[in-house]
Amino acid sequence: LPSASDHLDPSSHQRVLMKTGLILLIIGHLNFITGALVHGTVLRFMVAPQDAVSLQYIVTNAASAISALLTISCGIAALMLSRYLAPTALKWVVFTLSTSSSLGCLSCLLGLAVSIGLTLGSQGRVLLAPCTIGNVALGPVSGECPFDPTRVYSSTLSLWAVSLLLNSMDVVFGIRCLLLTLDLLHLSRRCHGVLRRKVTPGSQLSTDLFPCRAGMDLSV
Repeated sequence: LPSASDHLDPSSHQRVLMKTGLILLIIGHLNFITGALVHGTVLRFMVAPQDAVSLQYIVTNAASAISALLTISCGIAALMLSRYLAPTALKWVVFTLSTSSSLGCLSCLLGLAVSIGLTLGSQGRVLLAPCTIGNVALGPVSGECPFDPTRVYSSTLSLWAVSLLLNSMDVVFGIRCLLLTLDLLHLSRRCHGVLRRKVTPGSQLSTDLFPCRAGMDLSV
């Protein structure tokens, strides 16, 4: 297993996992804050289940917040795994969280793309629906509105664009974390199989097991 041990060095995995975990932690917090801003400024006034478009906005934003929490959890678990490579249960936790986070962020990407397309197509009419106004033009208007109607269109689109970028980064680094965890699990299984074949009662380890030393360290 020389090639496998060279490719799956535990010290390099620790460094890469630590960097990936930190990035996921930062991106997850930024994504959650962005979704909270969109909800707090506009979407909390759009509770209208009978309107399919506004309902799509709310569901997409809620899914984005949930995927951000999964990304934060994945980042924390990856940081723990970078410090303690031995526990197999922790590897499966990171594997599960990275898979869930990647799939959730991918779904949010599609939902955000649909939300942006609907908003551009309607020129913000759904966003301005809570305002009791006769004219829905995006200029100075008169009437009662729970938010500033002159800025909601550009502000919401800008926040959605930022969330779209953050979710894209979530998918990339989530898949990277998933592949790293798969490498760790694969190396551990291969080295355990080599040990079972090579080690006999009362004998010593043969010299051809030394390339697997890195994998043995992962499961000590």
